[in-house]
Amino acid sequence: MPAAATGGAGDATSAGTAITAAAAAAAVAAAATVADVLLARAGQDESALLVADRQWTYRELVEEASRRAVLFEKLRDADRPPHIGVLLENEPDYLFWLAAAALSGAVVVGINSTYRGDALGQLIRHSDCQLLVTSTGQQPLLAGVGTGVSADRVLLIDDPDHLALVARQPAQPPRRQAAPEDLLLLIFTSGSTGLPKAVRCTQGRYARTGAHVAKIAQLGAGDVVYSPLPFFHSSSLFTGWSSALNAGIPLATRSKFSASNTLPDVRRFGATMITYTGKVLNYILATPERPDDADNPLRLAVGNEASARDIRDFARRFGCTVRDSYGSTEGIIIIRRDPAMPEGALGVADPTVKVLDPDTGLECPPVTFGADGRPTNLDVAVGEIVETAPTGGFEGYYRNEAATHARFRDGWYWSGDLAYRDADGWLYFAGRSNEWLRVDGENFAAAPVEAIVGRYPDARSVAVYAVPDDPVGDRVMVALELRGGAEFDPAAFDAFLADQPDLGPKWVPAFVRVTQELPKLASMKIDKMRLRREAWQADQVVWRPGKGEPLRRLDAADRSRLATLLG
Repeated sequence: MPAAATGGAGDATSAGTAITAAAAAAAVAAAATVADVLLARAGQDESALLVADRQWTYRELVEEASRRAVLFEKLRDADRPPHIGVLLENEPDYLFWLAAAALSGAVVVGINSTYRGDALGQLIRHSDCQLLVTSTGQQPLLAGVGTGVSADRVLLIDDPDHLALVARQPAQPPRRQAAPEDLLLLIFTSGSTGLPKAVRCTQGRYARTGAHVAKIAQLGAGDVVYSPLPFFHSSSLFTGWSSALNAGIPLATRSKFSASNTLPDVRRFGATMITYTGKVLNYILATPERPDDADNPLRLAVGNEASARDIRDFARRFGCTVRDSYGSTEGIIIIRRDPAMPEGALGVADPTVKVLDPDTGLECPPVTFGADGRPTNLDVAVGEIVETAPTGGFEGYYRNEAATHARFRDGWYWSGDLAYRDADGWLYFAGRSNEWLRVDGENFAAAPVEAIVGRYPDARSVAVYAVPDDPVGDRVMVALELRGGAEFDPAAFDAFLADQPDLGPKWVPAFVRVTQELPKLASMKIDKMRLRREAWQADQVVWRPGKGEPLRRLDAADRSRLATLLG
């Protein structure tokens, strides 16, 4: 890894470092909490965190965390939950405060900085933050927002007075004994179906997650994990920092995700693993391809929700393995990809993972295919993905018993996601539980339609969703994000649709929205709630007024006639 400016780490002899590393490894293997892991690494002078041209060793990380833990002990209100809201980009202070919470028995609340106004205030109020850590750059987001946190309890990490206050605190960890069941982190779901819910994560779960990811990724000396997504997202914290901390290797990041800077960062930091979710791989692939792209240290990308095409293209272009699996912030269910699986499949899961009818609780029959390869019984084959023997992972939502109960019913964990299974046991993703469409009395899920439309050569990303029909039911709407330089030709798109033998007649899009960039959540997942809300009111929309008619531009008169359907 190229040399970087340090925060002042002391030197260690080779023998001393080796002994320390061996002792730390043994202590980490026995660790039951994040606090245990941090204290085991407190004497190590190996790199722990790389941001821009700065780096911190594990010794320095624990010292910085200890200072903040002591400061929180002085500021905390003992009559309130010890919750620290963190509203920051990927600054070192984010991890300093998370480590401080682990050492002091506090809880970090990762505040999603993409929210605005009262929606942002709700996140902070709902999670009972008594302290708010932010920066002068993020502070304007709080202007006029009711957070429930007084101005004197808002700490600005780049304020000189705050920096001096932190520096005056002793760099010795507080003497608190953490337990595996102690709450450590509240991390919000992506909010694709409404305001997000705060997922509880204890010290024990976070420590176990780090050990699991480090094991499957075979992380060890010489590895560096690069996490480009915000720290308030599970990809960077659960897959990224937890595994790096467990393995005693550096986590590298930048303040904001940048597709064009990802490969330069990977080379500069010597990153061997990258974490991702949603459309991250897609965005990186959209950067201009160069002959030397595979000349990099990357050996593994770990994440979820990448398309099959992006997985193949990323692995080929950057010369690494992509380990994509189904997962969520809540945890519990893992569906693993397998090289032997059919095209379009999600993967395979443990036998205890079932596809169940949410109304009857009975297992759905396997999907059947017609001679044209099109599924013929999705109306009965699609059900909810359910873990019938949950053993751990999800620890509930904070202050939301109703949502927690909706996930756990009759001792089973109901994911809220849809799938169908073929006769050989392969699972196929069918969308979220709110992504059903009902067209002319036929129910079907969005994901199979997205997979078909995603074959369109000029499509970079695709979203399929329901818009209202007249007088009842839905019509299919597609949002297309085009590849750079591509122009949309409605007739050519119609010809493409006609050539897809597995596109059912009810699945044919009635509306097509064309854009250079689909709206994304902070997790890089497509914001379908916004797409449904905007429907055909956006620019660059074509539609077919009647079944079998060609697509044509939606004009002002059309919009006026359709307006009543949106209320």
